[in-house]
Amino acid sequence: MKPGPLIRFRIDFTENSNLGPGKIVLLEEIKRCGSLSEAARRIGLSYRRAWLLLNSLNNSFDVPATVNNAGGRGGGGAEITPFGLLLIERYREVERKLNDVAGKSLEEISSRVNRKAVTSARRVPVAKKRRLGA
Repeated sequence: MKPGPLIRFRIDFTENSNLGPGKIVLLEEIKRCGSLSEAARRIGLSYRRAWLLLNSLNNSFDVPATVNNAGGRGGGGAEITPFGLLLIERYREVERKLNDVAGKSLEEISSRVNRKAVTSARRVPVAKKRRLGA
């Protein structure tokens, strides 16, 4: 990944219809492995959370992003539809453009980022309050 700011965004088409980085990563992983449960494992989601994200996505548009195959012995799995591929492609395209714009617009600020800064927040103890009269 190139240095500089990274834009993470969500697109709200309507109040209950949105597309963000989590759903896109899930679609990409389903595309790679052909299974919702395997995709969920690979990206560290519970099956239930992954199913809820996918269900929300499939109900957000008039065509689904994925189709499921019947489970059972030798069956099961999920497939990305052409519309699902379009969602991935367009989201990543917008992401690239936003990051390019951000990189150019924030160049003079990015050049001042302390690259040696500690990445985790260090806990600073809060001073104990003195009791009155002590």
